[in-house]
Amino acid sequence: MNTTLVKPEFPLLRRLSRDLDSFFDRFGFDRPITLAAEFAWTPDLEVLEKGNEFIVKADVPGMKREDIKVELTDNELTISGERKMEKEEKEKGFYRTERSYGSFFRTIALPEGVKTKDAKAIVKDGVLEVKMPMAKIEATKRRLEIAA
Repeated sequence: MNTTLVKPEFPLLRRLSRDLDSFFDRFGFDRPITLAAEFAWTPDLEVLEKGNEFIVKADVPGMKREDIKVELTDNELTISGERKMEKEEKEKGFYRTERSYGSFFRTIALPEGVKTKDAKAIVKDGVLEVKMPMAKIEATKRRLEIAA
């Protein structure tokens, strides 16, 4: 079983963006375009081969299947969508809402032998799972004689 975890994170850029925002706020300057907006959110991926299947799992918590688009070519899988999350808290003495919006786009190269026409996708418990059967590719090995 071949397992690869893909987790793009940009903590240094997020921190730099927060520090720049704080600096500009402190001295009353207009803010430049923040870096955090470009790297706001992308779903974590797990890409693996298990048995005769190629599987891609993407963490998409709180998203509905209508907000996610899965597209296939013969050699690429593209997952895109838009996240719209709203959180509302009402307690005695205060009311707070938080909103988070953002689009994402991920493309995964597919290995040789994947049968994209038989691919299936499902979203369950905040995880998108795309499964594709793979043709068995037998590696052949032979000894090559070295000419004199």
